[in-house]
Order: sequence, then structure tokens, then C-alpha cells
Amino acid sequence: MSERPRILVVDDDPSLCRLMEMRLEASGYAPTTCESGERALAELERQPADAVITDLRMEGMDGLALFDAVRERWPALPVIILTAHGSIQDAVEATRRGVHEFLTKPFDPPELLEQLEKALTARGGQTSDTAREAGRRHGLVTRSPRMEEVLERALLVADSDANVLIQGASGSGKEIVARAVHGNSPRSQGPFIPVNCGAIPETLLESELFGHVRGAFTGADRDRAGLFRDADGGTLFLDEIGDMPLQLQVKLLRALQEQVIRPVGGRDPIPINVRVISATHRDLEAARADGSFREDLYFRLAVVTLALPPLAERREDIPLLARHFLAEATRRHGRQVEDLSPEAIEALVQAEWPGNVRQLQNVIEQCVALSTNEILPERLVRQALNQDQEPSIPTLAEAREAFERDYLIRLLKLTEGNVSQAARLAGRNRTEFYRLLGRHHLQVADFKGGTDPNEDN
Repeated sequence: MSERPRILVVDDDPSLCRLMEMRLEASGYAPTTCESGERALAELERQPADAVITDLRMEGMDGLALFDAVRERWPALPVIILTAHGSIQDAVEATRRGVHEFLTKPFDPPELLEQLEKALTARGGQTSDTAREAGRRHGLVTRSPRMEEVLERALLVADSDANVLIQGASGSGKEIVARAVHGNSPRSQGPFIPVNCGAIPETLLESELFGHVRGAFTGADRDRAGLFRDADGGTLFLDEIGDMPLQLQVKLLRALQEQVIRPVGGRDPIPINVRVISATHRDLEAARADGSFREDLYFRLAVVTLALPPLAERREDIPLLARHFLAEATRRHGRQVEDLSPEAIEALVQAEWPGNVRQLQNVIEQCVALSTNEILPERLVRQALNQDQEPSIPTLAEAREAFERDYLIRLLKLTEGNVSQAARLAGRNRTEFYRLLGRHHLQVADFKGGTDPNEDN
């Protein structure tokens, strides 16, 4: 912003108003103070502000009543509430109603300034420091302490060239974190190449990653460089790495160890200069135990591990994310939607979110597309929550996993737990078949129709 952000401070304690005024001025803001909620509303009518900081308990209009009045007249104006009489119930209620943050007195000045910068960022009015911080986050919007820890680790490891494994449920934002690592690394000027290992057929994945030479297989009418070479000097993001076939895991391990690749059908090794960030929703510890994921590859990929919590475990992020997605959707669709109603925010905070952040984005997108008002109503949010189909439609990797488990169960039922016969029908040897059973936690004894002395349990 070319001008200093204007901050309205509301407190019936004149000495605290003066103290807050000095701290804000020293931090580059332009503060105005008022000693009552009524005077604050009059001041806002006279001169707009970029954010409001108010005490909760005041004579006459208290902080929540002031927030309700501000939300009704200036719905996009962020409000931070301070109180010496705070409680968890007050904080939850304030957050659900759309208050940006609820802090207790005596307040911690760095924490207050941090929340103020976040409020201005969410509104779109960024100071230069805030803009730099937003740039470092690369679209990762959060106020959750758990997510802030993840971001802090991500920014620390970004300076190195260590491989990173990001673990988290589908839709939790793994690619955004990967982009933040890449964007803050010395490789940031190089390419960021994402690939979903679970969405590419096994027969094509090797060629996609390592390339091929002309004539290597039917249809290979010209040379292909492959994604490793496309990412040279930058970062290759291997999403759903847990779905990579064992045979290809061996080739990936060799590429990471030797820093060279061999295209399909090629003879000469090609040097590469690539950082690998991988991600998965699967439990790779269990996959290592059952042999479906190589232990040596796991340790090569997981030099640093980042674990993302699901959205349901960071509900304090829901109002912030919802407004972030609202701003994006209104720009895309050219709609004049300023904010969500307090009731709509409460409906979002209380929802289950099996599809995580991706589902929340989808819900807001639907609401903006159907909205005819400046404020998104609760009715549209609940309708979108009921109609949103993303959680019921699995990813390709999840669908394959479910089909494979169902297929194994049908084989074991058909053969009454005879592994040799079941493996033969599946076209696999007994060792591979047992490995598949272990991967899906299936016990042969559960399918036995009788005792077979020749069958190994």
C-alpha cells in the first residue's frame, strides 16, 4: 500500500489507548483511538479504516456488539478483539461469528502485530512486510499453530537441497506446501514439475519420468526427455509416491543415488540436477512393513518429513480460508461478493470436511457462482455442503486401492482361503500374493472353509 494502513483502536481505558497508539505508530501504522463503540462507529462513518482493534468489555456497546455493527455496515473490515476477561467460550463464539482474532490482555505486542498483518493480508491490504511474508507462503493461508509449525519447518528445509516427504490426507494442501519449499529455495528460478504417480498407468509412468528413445516401444515415434529432465535445475514433485510400482521404485532409487537417469530403451546415462519433493496420503511406515514400498527408497525420500493436519483439526483456519477462496472466486467469476454472513461462517466451522481444504474451496466456488447478494448467506453454504460431491468421488489411486482389496477378498472367498489357488488365478506368485494381502491387512484364516494341511497360513 502506498499509505500507512489505518487502524481504529477502541478501548474505554485512555492509558491503554495511548499505549496501543504508540506501538502501532512505531510499527508503521496510522492509528486512531476511540473510547466507546458508539464513537468508533461514528469515526468509521467519517473516515474508513483498514482494521479495528477493540476491547471486549466496555460500558454501553461492548466489543461483540461493535463487531456485529461493523460486520453489518462494513462486512470486509477485519476486527481483532482484546479482553482481560476472556474465556474459551468467548473465543469460540467470536471466531464463529467472523471475528479475525480473539486475544487476552495483557496482550503480547508481537502476537498482536502478527495478527494485524494477517488481517490486512486476508483483506487484501498488505504492507510491504506482509506482502513479502505472503510471497514466502506461496498461497498457504493459515493461523493454525500446527500449520505454522509445518510452514516453519518447510521454510527451514527450503534453503537446503534435502529431499522432502509431505504426508497428509487428500485435499489437505500437500502441493501448496511443496510449492512453498520450492519457491523459497535456491532453485526457485528453476521449474517446478508436479506429477501424480497414482494417476498415470504403470506402463507409462516410467516413460513419463525418465523419458524414452525413439523405437523403445510401440508408439514411441520420437525421443521424449521425461519429467526428470524437464525439472532440471528445479524441483520434481512426486505426488502419491506411495502408489509407485515396486519395479519403478528401484529405478527411482538408482536415479536419486547416482544423480543420473536412463531413458526407456536408452543405453547412455544422462546426468540430472533435480530436487525431489514427494507426497502421499498412504501410511508409508505400514507400506515398508508389508514390503509394498522399499525401505531404502523411503529413507532417501524422507530426509525431512512434513505432516499436514486435516482441516477438521485446524478449524480456526476455516473462516480465513473461506474468505481467501471467496476473494479468488469473485475475481474469477467477476462477482461482487464482499463476505460471508456470520451464520454461513458458523455452518462452515461446524462441517465435517472429509475432503479437507479442496472441498472447502469447492463449496465457496459453488456459493459464489450462485450468489445474487454481496454477503453469502447460510442457505447457499448449507446447500453447497449437501450437494458437494467431492468426498464421495475417490481419487484414481483410492479407487484402485478399493478395487484391489475387493478383488482379493473375492478370490479368497472363491478359493476358501487357498493362497496357492488364489495366486494362480490372480497371475501372481505366492510371495507377491502374500505381500498384497499384507498391504490390505487381510488374514487368510478368515476365509478358510476347512483345514488344509498343505496350506501355509
